[in-house]
Amino acid sequence: MKSQLSILAILAAISATLTGTAAAAKPLVDETSNARPARTSPNILIIFTDDQGYADLACYGNTENKTPRLDQLAKEGTRFTSFYSQTVCGPSRSALLTGRQPIRSKGWSMPASEITWAELIRKAGYQTACIGKWDVSNRKAIIDRMPLAQGFDYYFGPLGANDAGRVKLHENNEPAGTDDDMGGLTTLYTDKSIAWLKEKRDPEKPFVLYLAHTMMHTIIDASDRFRGKSAGGLYGDVVEEFDYETGRLLDVVDELGLRDNTLVIYTSDNGPWNQDKYTKNKKGHPPGSIFWGEAGPLRNGKGSCYEAGYRVPCIVRWPGKVPAGRTSDAIFATIDFLPTFANLCGFEVPKDRRIDGIDQTGLLLGKRETGREHFYFNNAGIRRGKWKYLKPNAHFHGFAVEDDREKVEELYDLEADLGEQTNLAAKFPEKVAELKALMATIEGRDSPEPDKIR
Repeated sequence: MKSQLSILAILAAISATLTGTAAAAKPLVDETSNARPARTSPNILIIFTDDQGYADLACYGNTENKTPRLDQLAKEGTRFTSFYSQTVCGPSRSALLTGRQPIRSKGWSMPASEITWAELIRKAGYQTACIGKWDVSNRKAIIDRMPLAQGFDYYFGPLGANDAGRVKLHENNEPAGTDDDMGGLTTLYTDKSIAWLKEKRDPEKPFVLYLAHTMMHTIIDASDRFRGKSAGGLYGDVVEEFDYETGRLLDVVDELGLRDNTLVIYTSDNGPWNQDKYTKNKKGHPPGSIFWGEAGPLRNGKGSCYEAGYRVPCIVRWPGKVPAGRTSDAIFATIDFLPTFANLCGFEVPKDRRIDGIDQTGLLLGKRETGREHFYFNNAGIRRGKWKYLKPNAHFHGFAVEDDREKVEELYDLEADLGEQTNLAAKFPEKVAELKALMATIEGRDSPEPDKIR
């Protein structure tokens, strides 16, 4: 009898140990809560626009473009005003997908060995789809670097940009024709997204839909329904059509009963293409077209390491979870998506490589008001709190180079000088030294200073 009791006690102890271990392995929903069952994991809808300016939307200060659906989304969620992507297309996408700065994830040349959140979230039981511009396989059909090999169950879109006024489409790994109707792309991608939600989505699984639009990139155009209708020229027509199509997609989310458990993230890959050096040399625009997005109070635009190159609009909605009607100036970035999704959706962050992103669950859910402690500008500089440093040889893409910019160290107080007009480097040499040292830990090979919450 005693031996039977001993065996039962041992089995009970083993069972308790295994149960405890399994529970400990599950990520938390936020920094303080207990684990949540997988069935309540949120769906995720990422709407990623191309080359959209910080001030293109009415809810970010634009007085010409009418964007009622995105303005409504901002009222229903949180509008972030210090949100960072990257400064050009490919690097912004590799950073978003991997949680790693482009100096590691390699931008257009993202290697197959990079691990995306799509790969990880699928292992946590999610269904995954990517629709739209891919742009991390050198704009070529390299199978092991295309979406299906990088964690997506379904793909439709172009592997590159529309620089020649045409896109070459793929569905999954197969060519799906070409399209030179730039004014129809926003509707096409929205239609494909709606079809996936209605026809291909497994209602028994949570999902991630990553919708990466081609507009407002270089050869812009709007459909007949919107062309010539806005007060902002053809660019304004495109912005307003994009607003309408985003609303149409969100209506389907509501129609399918997915609203309450879907985390919607709207943002852009980089700032606006608003430099004369590019627009005056670019050929092939539709008549009267100038793709000139609005940067608002920010300096320069796409391709620049000044704020207008990296800082972009970002609106996040998750009813009952993300505070509604809130504006946050906390530092938040696309590189934070992977660790944040890991927490919310129940997968592990890779431990065999440096992840530059941090878990922003607490910020999103209103548990705290602070965000990243610092943000790195690729091969250019760094921001910590209100202070931003740029090195003398900071990287600018050619079209964004300011010819009268002196190649000297720059230091800006972004709280007092958001437009980066007053260089304070000579006045605060100790702050310059501090930020240079921090930047070296990010760029160097040694064990880095961990990214922090401010």
